[in-house]
Amino acid sequence: MIVSGTVVADAETTVEDGAVVTDGAEIVFVGERSEAADRYPDHERRSFDVVAPGLVGAHVHSIQTLGRGIADDAPLLEWLEDHVLPLEAAMGPEATRTAATLGYLECLGSGVTTVLDHLSVNHAAAAFEAAVETGIRGRLGKVLMDYDAPDGLQEDAEEGLRESEQLIEEYHGAAGGRIRYAVTPRFAVSCTEACLRGTRELADSHDGVRVHTHASENRDEVATVEERTGRRNVAWLDEVGLTGPDVTLAHCVWTDEREREIIDETDTRVVHCPSSNMKLASGVAPVQDYLDRGVTVGLGNDGPPCNNTLDPFTEMRQASLLAKVDGLDATALPASTVFEMATAGGATAAGFERVGALREGYRADVIGLSTDGPRATPVHDPVSHLVFAAHGDDVRFTMVDGDVVYHDGEFAAVDADAVTSRASEFAAELTDG
Repeated sequence: MIVSGTVVADAETTVEDGAVVTDGAEIVFVGERSEAADRYPDHERRSFDVVAPGLVGAHVHSIQTLGRGIADDAPLLEWLEDHVLPLEAAMGPEATRTAATLGYLECLGSGVTTVLDHLSVNHAAAAFEAAVETGIRGRLGKVLMDYDAPDGLQEDAEEGLRESEQLIEEYHGAAGGRIRYAVTPRFAVSCTEACLRGTRELADSHDGVRVHTHASENRDEVATVEERTGRRNVAWLDEVGLTGPDVTLAHCVWTDEREREIIDETDTRVVHCPSSNMKLASGVAPVQDYLDRGVTVGLGNDGPPCNNTLDPFTEMRQASLLAKVDGLDATALPASTVFEMATAGGATAAGFERVGALREGYRADVIGLSTDGPRATPVHDPVSHLVFAAHGDDVRFTMVDGDVVYHDGEFAAVDADAVTSRASEFAAELTDG
């Protein structure tokens, strides 16, 4: 297929009258539209105003979509313990699959082709099935909680790790490698040392399996971990083996100098979630400091109850604006840097190769956007437009691994109306709504 328009190949490369040519699951050409037409005269053609790499949601909670809006204006630990965890505990397998499907449809329809998804303790297989069905690229993981968790979510560490291994054997590498696994302890507050060390052992025993957890999102969380272990959060995770290039830490807002050195020295990946951090009043992550040290930073929406949207364009805008006002520096986190975080940085954080840019030999993850309308006129700089002006509903076309999974409001594999209807029913049941 030839997908043409103003091609934003990566944060630094734009082809004004360009085209991306795909053959099967790979990109075989990126360049001028005229050359693509000459070289591939028999290919199907689609044209859009802007063509870009699929965006990466490097930290999302798909199954929390049923809780969108239930816990506004609450601090993190209250938000989690009084609202979100009880919702997760009440969800059965069908509700979990519906919620995950709803989340993946929102992502695909907003230009997100890849997610790093932190599921829940129960019914993780249902979310894996939803990812396979919808066509999204994803690294998913069952949540581990073996300490001070609410009824319905706490489980023995060995049992949780055993179920995780079963999921690895069934789903890691599924759908032609489009689906992969991350061992996913929720955070150090709800996991014993045995659980965290078992996470490292399990990840090490399976090729290509990563670790994904929350870290230092909130000051109370950091204080709780330090009181229990004698170490700050990231330092404790390092002690139990949960740092390194196969580890992705969401948030990392409250880190001290030594912890930032640990993240850098171990090549641990970080994911910035600006909207969630603002909504929960968690703080402002030192993103520029991480980037200056050479740390890979991706971008994530987190979950719908602490963001209310999985729109990646909103998150790019928030990331840049928050950095500018925090540092009183209008040059902080420019559009090109944020776009890199939302594409190549996120792909690295999620552990996918040849994803996050439009290049020959890369996976055919391509999105097409419309700039038809007052908000999108004029477009002086396509990267600036994508970061500061575009919305998820500007996306008209989403391709993953060479398959068109979304086009002009229609999803290829799933009846979106049926999913949204069923999701509304489940949400009403679960929230007494």
